Amino acid sequence: MRAALALTLIAVVACGDGGDGAPDAVDADAAVDAAVDAAPPSWPFALPVGFPVPRLPPGERLSADLAELGRYLFYDVRLSGNGTQACAGCHLQARAFTDGRVTSVGSTGEVLRRNAMSLTNVAYNPAYTWASPVTRTLEAQALIPMFGKHPVELGATGHEPAILARLAGDPSYPARFAAAFPNDPAPIAMGNVVAALAAFQRRLISGDSRVDQYRRGELAALTESERRGQELFFSETLECHHCHGGFNFTIAVDDASRPTQDVQFFNTGLYQRYPDVDPGLWEFTFAEADRGRFRPPSLRNVAVTAPYMHDGSVATLEEVVAIYERGGRAIATGPNAGDGRDNPNKSPLVAGFPLSDQERADLLAFLRALTDDHFLTDPTLADPFAPAPQESP
Repeated sequence: MRAALALTLIAVVACGDGGDGAPDAVDADAAVDAAVDAAPPSWPFALPVGFPVPRLPPGERLSADLAELGRYLFYDVRLSGNGTQACAGCHLQARAFTDGRVTSVGSTGEVLRRNAMSLTNVAYNPAYTWASPVTRTLEAQALIPMFGKHPVELGATGHEPAILARLAGDPSYPARFAAAFPNDPAPIAMGNVVAALAAFQRRLISGDSRVDQYRRGELAALTESERRGQELFFSETLECHHCHGGFNFTIAVDDASRPTQDVQFFNTGLYQRYPDVDPGLWEFTFAEADRGRFRPPSLRNVAVTAPYMHDGSVATLEEVVAIYERGGRAIATGPNAGDGRDNPNKSPLVAGFPLSDQERADLLAFLRALTDDHFLTDPTLADPFAPAPQESP
């Protein structure tokens, strides 16, 4: 059923979690609890303390064999039509599964219009891509880079038999597909490839930054400056938490306990008038009020995901803070010249705020403390085809 559903979707492509305030650190005695909860029955992998169980689409399942197959496929260039680019080409682990480019480049050299989003905690997304209200599962999202024609990313359309032949001819893949799909007599199929990629991405869970450690009661995990920055972040003066609150530092979040998948989009005054090349949510609604509205990404690991915004047009975290401090971006020259503060659709939450030099440094320090070094280096999420590091003599 999974393979049939995914192949149907392929054909189509081819034609606050409620808590706004900064939680108080628990007392030291509570910190003896493990940093990771036991895996819940419906979720075979460990989850960080306080993280809810992610939602699985109806009819989908998750297993260690399926996710491990997905890891191999995620890093395999043979999944692209011309055999030159993997999913990981735009999603590097050391960059929290972004690519460091302003906008990504596809397997044929086509430059995409958007910045690669981080895959940190994508299992909790209520929707996917920067501005789609309809792409609601990782399975559906995977079809876009794999089979989309405008632009071409992996460029798999029309090359499906060759791709499957490459996988079938590999010494390890037949056994891996059989283990992941034990009831499928012909498991090496494009629908199963999609399911495996989605399963691996659901394993990309980050919840061990120094901010998390502090929340678990490790009071020395944050410096005084970072603690002050946390207070600023969750203050009503800055209002950051209204879009970036909750356990995942975004209000665009979903989990298995929620009755609906709610997602919100915001215009942050990046442009006085958003360029026609990418008007955001407007592409789906054609409502002028939705021009320039995009989904707020998680701020976990934000320090390693530069450049920023949907089009990668903001180079540094310092510049991001300056834009919000000002209440919108001013562009002096060029085709997009104008003052984002005057955008009629800008969210009222982006009103600007005063910061002293020390407060600005504190806020930036807190944002950098959201980096989860283990997530960025975890060998179970890493490229299985990479040469093993050589030991020093």
